[in-house]
Amino acid sequence: MRNTPIAEAINGLLDSKSIFKNRDVLRSTYVPNHLPHRDREVDSLIKILIVALRGDTPSNILIYGKTGTGKTAVTTYVGNEIEKVGVEREIPCTVLYVNCEIIDTQYRLLAKLARNFGKKIPMTGWPTDQVYSEFKKALDAKEQAVIIILDEIDKLTKKGDDVLYNLSRINATLKHARVSLVGISNDLKFTEFLDPRVRSSLGEEEIVFPPYNADQLTDILRQRADMAFDDAILDTTVITLCAALAAREHGDARKALDLLRISSELAERDGSILVSEVHVRRAQSKIESDRVAEVIKTLPTQSKMVLYSIMALDQDPELIRGTGNGRKIMSTGEVYRIYRRMCGMIDIDVLTQRRITELITELDMLGIVNAIVVNRGRYGMTKEISLDTPPDHIYHMLSDDVRLQPLTGVMCIQPDLIQARDSIQTRLG
Repeated sequence: MRNTPIAEAINGLLDSKSIFKNRDVLRSTYVPNHLPHRDREVDSLIKILIVALRGDTPSNILIYGKTGTGKTAVTTYVGNEIEKVGVEREIPCTVLYVNCEIIDTQYRLLAKLARNFGKKIPMTGWPTDQVYSEFKKALDAKEQAVIIILDEIDKLTKKGDDVLYNLSRINATLKHARVSLVGISNDLKFTEFLDPRVRSSLGEEEIVFPPYNADQLTDILRQRADMAFDDAILDTTVITLCAALAAREHGDARKALDLLRISSELAERDGSILVSEVHVRRAQSKIESDRVAEVIKTLPTQSKMVLYSIMALDQDPELIRGTGNGRKIMSTGEVYRIYRRMCGMIDIDVLTQRRITELITELDMLGIVNAIVVNRGRYGMTKEISLDTPPDHIYHMLSDDVRLQPLTGVMCIQPDLIQARDSIQTRLG
């Protein structure tokens, strides 16, 4: 049978030699045997948790630090090592990892923990206190040490801190088992909103992870590059450029690894045998575009409505003033006027102008729009708003939202932004 052009292309790509020796080591989820520039944090964590293997109850720990500072990697690494030593010495020790951004309710958290000890808990339907009771019963069935790692712990507190209160004080009700909670958070202030009793028992020990500097990120990338590539694949400037760009973003090792991986993937797709600075620059642009797209997709409906209103105004040259540098600016009042009309079109509650101002501030903090407070004299204070994101990017992200279909239905058929603008203006009257 004759191959189709697509089949030939697929076979050609499969037969070509990859520039990667091991692509997975460039992902943030990979935990190497040695974590550069985190010896102090590893040592601190080991000294706190090692008492679990001595038959004592380790302290609860809160770990803080910005995204990409190695918090999860260090905690997972130390937990795995403690668990291995426990097996070697025949000391029952279990380390449980939970990402609270995914499992963000106390019911789901307790159900997941209980299932690790053989309890069959339904996804829904039981009272939460019954799930907690089943978990505690299974946990205390034998002498053992259990370390529970709660990554993104601040996401869990948005639904109340009852579960943290119970878990952080569970040792007082256990006869055989010993539990240590390790909470990981990017938010240095999240404990300010906790019940004081939870705060005191949860944060018995605290470890802060500082951001990496450019030299440290360079060392991390070199370690991973040695495992990921054969020699002479990377141009001499690639690693230092990836490190410098990530150091500018609060010392984010995750960003540095993503830059190196994506730039290498772009080089491979180009058929290049050398990863160069050009590939890094292209990777940086791609990552930034993907980040904005993900932020826009996950916005609440009301925030999307506000952003949609700003985009609609941005595309109307008769309503918007220019700044002289190509950027168009609008006021809060102008945005609110369009927002109210759009709410009527899709039948959702209209928020107050004060609340819309707060949502605009949130969009500004996310880097999607630019909002500057200006004083208009006797007319009071207002925000001058402009888009910091290309409107076509915003349009394509918002047009995927089912709830906005009454606004975007026509635009989904006619994806050109000018036609989309005309559609908005016509429907708003």
